[in-house]
Amino acid sequence: MEIQTENGLKEALKFLEEGNPVQAQQVINGLFEHDLESKELSYTNRCCIFWLDTSKRLLEQNHREQKTYDDYNYQGDILLSEWKSFQLFLSKEKFTYEPALYAVRKGFFSTALKHFTKLISVQTKITDERDTYRKAEIFKNAGICYKKLGDFESARDCLSEANNICPNRASVLAELADCYSLCGEDRYGKVLFREAFFIDPESIDVDFLDSELIKYLINKTKEMGYKGKVMQYWIPVYGVLCSIFNIKRDLTSQEVCRLKQNIFAMENENKDPSSNSNILIPKLLNSYFWLIDHYVQKKENLTKINEILLKIKILDSSVYETYIR
Repeated sequence: MEIQTENGLKEALKFLEEGNPVQAQQVINGLFEHDLESKELSYTNRCCIFWLDTSKRLLEQNHREQKTYDDYNYQGDILLSEWKSFQLFLSKEKFTYEPALYAVRKGFFSTALKHFTKLISVQTKITDERDTYRKAEIFKNAGICYKKLGDFESARDCLSEANNICPNRASVLAELADCYSLCGEDRYGKVLFREAFFIDPESIDVDFLDSELIKYLINKTKEMGYKGKVMQYWIPVYGVLCSIFNIKRDLTSQEVCRLKQNIFAMENENKDPSSNSNILIPKLLNSYFWLIDHYVQKKENLTKINEILLKIKILDSSVYETYIR
């Protein structure tokens, strides 16, 4: 890379860190006049181009004299959805320029965090109970931004607040688990990940999860041929089979009763040829795992455990063989 290009890129990256792809693009356009062959320059330029449309929409919103709660919410939602699109865009690139990727991430999530911070100040004035879910969502999204910026303590504070407002939401618990794992506290991460993927796998946005623990598990599940929503239901199954979801907790009597009722309902549903077996089978398998763990912890009669093992074998023999090893 030429010295002039290198120095110019530093200036462009600074603009990207500040969330200003328009100025970054102007710098890059001038650099192309002297260096058309730089892969780093081309990569950074593609990052800028991707963000220009989003930035224009946000700027139009910012020019309004007075912005409402919904305006801030709209801006924040745009940024989070665009980040997922950006990740898909990056996955197609053969070459990666890490400084540009870091700069875009910092600028993007710093900008998004400003929107969610404003939302937090606005939502304190709202007392309608119907907004409880939205309040929790704001704190969750702010937590995601802090996490992406490397401020894990603030991230956990926001995510814990989201969980206090709307307890036991899978999407919040998964993000909280991710924070713990990123801080090296895998034990807590495993407990919360297992809980989250048991409650509602489909509601978890895996695109925002970063810890090595969950990334390994997601990739392992994809290697087995699963993708999309179906893949998310198989994640907790392979979490058990790979001995990642190996931290167990006691179930309350109410939880055990509800678990057995859900299993009974799913078993009946599975008898219907028109049922969605792609999702139903992993849900049943995971429920069987939870029930076996309960029986083991309570030192129940082996007959009960063997009955569940037989059901697993009939449902999926390969899962059964891996499970009993």
